Amino acid sequence: MNAVDFHALANPGVAGLAPYQPGKPVEELERELGIADAVKLASNENPLGPPPAVRALLAEARIDPARYPDGNGFRLKRALAERLGIAMERITLGNGSNDVLDLVARVFLQPGRSAVFSEHAFAVYPIVTRAAGAEAIVTPARDYGHDLEAMRAAIRPDTRVVFLANPNNPTGTWLDAASLEAFLASVPPDVIVVLDEAYVEYVELPDYPDSLPWLDRHPNLVVTRTFSKVYGLAGLRVGYALSSAPVADLLNRVRQPFNVNALALEAAVLALEDEAHVRRSVALNREGMQFWERRFTEMGLSWIPSIGNFVTVDLGRPAAPVHQALLREGVIVRPVAAYGLPNHLRISIGLPEENARAAAALQKVLA
Repeated sequence: MNAVDFHALANPGVAGLAPYQPGKPVEELERELGIADAVKLASNENPLGPPPAVRALLAEARIDPARYPDGNGFRLKRALAERLGIAMERITLGNGSNDVLDLVARVFLQPGRSAVFSEHAFAVYPIVTRAAGAEAIVTPARDYGHDLEAMRAAIRPDTRVVFLANPNNPTGTWLDAASLEAFLASVPPDVIVVLDEAYVEYVELPDYPDSLPWLDRHPNLVVTRTFSKVYGLAGLRVGYALSSAPVADLLNRVRQPFNVNALALEAAVLALEDEAHVRRSVALNREGMQFWERRFTEMGLSWIPSIGNFVTVDLGRPAAPVHQALLREGVIVRPVAAYGLPNHLRISIGLPEENARAAAALQKVLA
């Protein structure tokens, strides 16, 4: 029997993709090194983990695994609607916000269409664009962040989606309210603008935009958020999109039934209720960011100012050997050469003792 070339059978956009590479698991590094105390600062997780009520839910297993979850996620949608002041029919739930980004691409992109996003932007944007068979238009970054003028100029008649991350991952850069609102007003109404706000809860800047009122003025706007970051539910995978009702209706038509599991739905409701946990997480992140900025200064390193729960540092040399040396020290951070930043490492903000150990290891390796 002749061998089948399955790559030739695949959608050309899929065949040309490289798989997304997540941060190295702690367990894997500990097996490799024979240690039991590795520090992972690679995946922008909340070092405090989930709120106490969620830990109790997990410990008590108050979910019947034999029953399908609520496919409409009523309780979580209602909690979000009450918290955010938005109608339930304008909410789309996802298996993490990545799932919602994929839904947008599946609905609005196809061969012969294009999507616009920035250099150094989140790796999922090119994945979902090319998987849908659409063309990816990548605009040059400005100071490691989004150049809105270049992005607006890149929009073509076949463009159907623009992806914006605010703050951006992996650079931590951000767009202020005035610039972003002017951009939205300039985009043709038949182009979907996805505003990815995965790290919004960490932001403490006065000129950072409140995007929710824009949803009424711009029916083509989709705001995506997640419970993976400040709420500490990265392992449970739950995110959501806010949009006009017609767009939400389309997203829900292609959404897989039961795409958010029962445990994640219940945990997200409980996490949303614990505002004190969010405040503790934000305060810990602020202190950790200040620690890293001091240590970078002491080590003579420059970094990209960030308002997320991570910071990307310029080593002034290829980062890959430094990354490997840090792994041998039991410290996991994230190389970002795949984002066009071969001399940089992204470091998630951890607990104080994790930050201190990682900083000592970095100084040792660089010396």
